Amino acid sequence: MGTSKNPYSEQLRGIAELILAVAGESVSVMKRNAPERALKLKRHDEWGIYLEFLKVMFNLTDRLSILYLPIKDQPLFMDSLEDAVTLQLKSVLEPAFGTGADQTEIMLTVGAAVAESRQTYERYRFLVTEDTSEKNEMLKDFGGRVADAMGIAGNEHVSSAATLCASAVIPAIKAVLAGDAPPVSAVNTAAPATASTLPPPPATPEPQGPTGTEIKLVSVMSTVEGEEVETRWGLHPRFRQDLPPEDMQQVTRLMNRVAKILGERYASVAFSDEWTSWHKAGHA
Repeated sequence: MGTSKNPYSEQLRGIAELILAVAGESVSVMKRNAPERALKLKRHDEWGIYLEFLKVMFNLTDRLSILYLPIKDQPLFMDSLEDAVTLQLKSVLEPAFGTGADQTEIMLTVGAAVAESRQTYERYRFLVTEDTSEKNEMLKDFGGRVADAMGIAGNEHVSSAATLCASAVIPAIKAVLAGDAPPVSAVNTAAPATASTLPPPPATPEPQGPTGTEIKLVSVMSTVEGEEVETRWGLHPRFRQDLPPEDMQQVTRLMNRVAKILGERYASVAFSDEWTSWHKAGHA
């Protein structure tokens, strides 16, 4: 369900702009709360912190959207939000990537963030508009993950600041879903996302020259963390929008099978004696 022909296009655009801006500003807030550590943060560290805020805000939006949308529309709304965030993030980061560069990695990154958000936070059961111990526990978990991403696990000051940032965005998301203007405090905090408000993106290879009419529609990536291998796949956002639901189901079924085969092959290579010194991330 593309945002251009979507009855919720205004809400999708507003929420996408909101969570990107809040995530970018929140990274700055975290650095101000740990100035000594901020001086040692690398580009990939800041990007990791930024993604932690994206994950929790996707989850909060998912919980809030249930209260404002028909049940049948809610899953498609969240899929469209993923696309909206991907497209806006690509647009904001275009100066860093350069026109013509392969930006499929952004799509895969956002998709992975959404998947990890579900894996991490869906186990917490609470009504997001109420203050409950389960909600506080989830926000505490999120604050701890931000501190971990900064390399200062257990830092209560940073964890509390992250929790406050996440809590503050709830009324703003709620207002956008209801068709109202976000609270003034949220508007002041969440200025429109620009390249200067976002952490630098991870380094990407320079383009190897023009590719003519070639477009990467499907990507598969495998990564290794410790003794675990994760393989995931993604589609170009426009390609996904253009596919009819029945075709999307077939593509999903086939790509899940492809990811399984490639992931198993990647694992056999990555953990073989011949490749023990190989870097722990790559493309399958």
